[in-house]
Amino acid sequence: MRQVGAPGDSTCNSDGEGFVKLENAKVPDTVTGRLNVGVDLDACRAECLKNCSCTAYANANVTNGIGCVTLYGDLIDTRVFTDGRQDLFVRVDAIELGEYMRKSEEQSGEKKKKEKKGVLVIALTSVGAAAAVVLGVSVVCWLLKWRRKENKNLYEKDSSVSIFVVNDIFAATGNFSLANKIGQGGFGSVYKGLLADGQKVAVKRLSQTSSQGIEEFKNEVKLVSKLQHKNLARLFGCCIHGEEKMLVYEYLPNKSLDFFIFDKTKGSLLNWKTRFDIVIGIARGLLYLHRDSRLKIIHRDLKPSNILLDATMNPKISDFGMARLFGEDQTEANTNRVMGTYGYMSPEYAIKGLYSTKSDVFSFGILVLEIVSGMRSNHCYKENPSLSLIGHVWDLWRAGRALEIADSSTMGESYSADQMMRCIQVGLLCVQESPTDRPTMSNVVSMLGNATTLPSPKEPAFILVRQYDDADSSADDRLAVISINHVSITTMEAR
Repeated sequence: MRQVGAPGDSTCNSDGEGFVKLENAKVPDTVTGRLNVGVDLDACRAECLKNCSCTAYANANVTNGIGCVTLYGDLIDTRVFTDGRQDLFVRVDAIELGEYMRKSEEQSGEKKKKEKKGVLVIALTSVGAAAAVVLGVSVVCWLLKWRRKENKNLYEKDSSVSIFVVNDIFAATGNFSLANKIGQGGFGSVYKGLLADGQKVAVKRLSQTSSQGIEEFKNEVKLVSKLQHKNLARLFGCCIHGEEKMLVYEYLPNKSLDFFIFDKTKGSLLNWKTRFDIVIGIARGLLYLHRDSRLKIIHRDLKPSNILLDATMNPKISDFGMARLFGEDQTEANTNRVMGTYGYMSPEYAIKGLYSTKSDVFSFGILVLEIVSGMRSNHCYKENPSLSLIGHVWDLWRAGRALEIADSSTMGESYSADQMMRCIQVGLLCVQESPTDRPTMSNVVSMLGNATTLPSPKEPAFILVRQYDDADSSADDRLAVISINHVSITTMEAR
């Protein structure tokens, strides 16, 4: 966002900012302004826009419409009257400008409808109108000041996030055409887009009925804008227009991990070497979030659909709407609003609302077992319907047959039994019931990259399964939570 400086500042990254016209306004005292009689209104606008400390502009000569006054600082004594004054153009950010344009279009449409129907507009008395307008502009100026403060909190000084104009987003995505739709998530849809400069992007359009509100949206913008790692999806910018909330990410051509590993045909495109590299990449990205970035972040929703793949199948963690920032010495937090995805939530989070880095470690362990096996965490085994993927892998591990879980697509020239067994063991270590028993992501990266002896995993925490009726296998599945240690989950809010 723009920074407020002295009137002498000459350059500014306006980031889609513009001006809202207040008609019949009293221009504030010129002690806070600058007069230039040699330019017209268009040049005046350009001069104000490039100076971050300029808050408004107007004509210097109302009668002839020439000359320029640029104003700086708060517009303290601004007033709007019924007539006899001049137009004042007040600077607003891209979000406010978009909302102003939308409301102007709506009002224009309503006006045309009323004209067609011959509706008579009865004016207020001049005194009442003047009082109402003065009060109105005071409220408007206060709201603009408040909104600018809120938006400065959203886009902080060191943020590299750009603000996109809504029309550019619609143009880039073909008005969000189905042909450009590349994904669907719990909070909305994702579309492929092409910006005017030729840059390919992925636009995450949040559903207006989504449970992700403005706070989650701000959260994602704030966090992702500060993160830079090759295994994290890069955020280019965002756009808010009325009820629309959109995030603009880098475009990754190979969609998400679930697109491959849960499909037998597409899964064959991921041999063991590629899958192992994906596991390593996710681990490094998570380690960056937990330890190596300037912020300590808990993702809270790690799953295959939130792992995007670039052109070389390099994994990138995405979707930070539910992520939480931790203090440097903070180890745990809790919430009364448990949100996540069935099959990936750690037991302490699902049952008690407690989350930490070890919650992400649990989700990572599930992810590893899914990558190795090509099966979903809530996969149901007809030979033993009470088992999910974790329970099945645990049984095979205890029987010394863990490699039987491997996806047949991985059994190629790059296949390594030792490497695969190490991944399975690390996965089981990550899903142990007690958070203190689970390794840190630093330990995980070390265990995956070295040939050191690994500790034996303890019994997993719980398993999420789908129950079905043998008499009617086509009936709708219903979810049930079964704990190996007889712990039940009563209430969870799914994404």
